[in-house]
Amino acid sequence: MEIFNLEKHFAFYGAYHSNPINILIHMVFVWPILFSGLMLGFYLPMVFFPNQALFTTIVFSVSYICMDKKAGSLGALLCFLCWFGASNLALHLGWSLTWKVVLAAQLICWTAQFLGHGVFEKRAPALLDNLLQAFLMAPFFVLLEALQFSVGYEPYPGFHAKVKILVDANIKEWQEKKKKC
Repeated sequence: MEIFNLEKHFAFYGAYHSNPINILIHMVFVWPILFSGLMLGFYLPMVFFPNQALFTTIVFSVSYICMDKKAGSLGALLCFLCWFGASNLALHLGWSLTWKVVLAAQLICWTAQFLGHGVFEKRAPALLDNLLQAFLMAPFFVLLEALQFSVGYEPYPGFHAKVKILVDANIKEWQEKKKKC
């Protein structure tokens, strides 16, 4: 299915994250955005789930596994660890302190990412073009980048070379559009 097309999603993401400093900023701040979001979600009840945090964790985990079984399973494990930690921290802090911690974390993390895009990437963040991709996929792409950098992981042989071609084409198209404006 197109929604689980890892090449397509990673190429889209990669076109917005080609500067090494911006990539590092995202590697540091994307997962804390998820973690703090899950803290807030702990207090948002749902009909079929105990809360929004568990629902989000399940959606992210299933999506990641459908895109790549190996890295997706690790991503799912990390999501559930975040859910467990965020839920326990939120429960320990209570609502009145949790929302303040979440607000501070979100402001710091999002500010860093916008600065990364504005100062280093010189391109607006992906969330302005694809909100779903920016929120759902960002933690998984950061994980894939970390795995590729640290152990040379690829979902299949030649994945990164193929995606690099797509990223370069996307960046070239964006630059040409920018020149016309």
